[in-house]
Amino acid sequence: MTAGTIPDAPAAPRSDVRARGARAAVVAGGGLLLGVLTNLAQGWLPDAWQQLPNSGAVWCTVAFAVGALLYRNERLVQAASGGAGAEVGLVLGYYGYAEFGRDGAGSLFFPLVWLGLALVAGPLFGAAGWWWRRGRDARRRVAGLGAFAGLWGMECLLYAVDLHHIPEAYTCLALSVLIPLLMARDHKERALTLGAAVAFSLIAYAAKETAHNRDCA
Repeated sequence: MTAGTIPDAPAAPRSDVRARGARAAVVAGGGLLLGVLTNLAQGWLPDAWQQLPNSGAVWCTVAFAVGALLYRNERLVQAASGGAGAEVGLVLGYYGYAEFGRDGAGSLFFPLVWLGLALVAGPLFGAAGWWWRRGRDARRRVAGLGAFAGLWGMECLLYAVDLHHIPEAYTCLALSVLIPLLMARDHKERALTLGAAVAFSLIAYAAKETAHNRDCA
């Protein structure tokens, strides 16, 4: 192991059961609260900006932050589990408020679809946040941060190409660029992360278009 690298194993001792329970409660409660807030924000923001709080990038940012901050001294699998818990909380908070605070959530189809996506995206971006914070080498740090930045790049393409909402597209593009510039460790990792973000953006957008075209076929 070279100097300055961080091992995959946690640097701090394992948390006791009470601390883990408290962390899980924070994740679940925070997810529920943020789910309600994203629902409310759609009514607070003007025009096309209403869609942004409910975007996949905003929701996955929560999982990324959970992995990077709350689980930084735990193992990778625990960060992934925390990301899943946060995303499930977001879905339950969003649709729970729609059901009981608005006119009803309607069919269970969309809540179940988003719940399924939460169980995929949550662990992935929880792990991405952990990799960025504690990855033992530059490759893992770049992959984690590049995936996070690439998610905003995919949102930029969605707003620009599909929805023609240009101000929102520029906002997402700015975030996709600023994330590597501000969060990578050095100039080399910034350049590599920017390149990874472009690749992830195109891959994610192509996957979204493929799934959409298949549904319409």
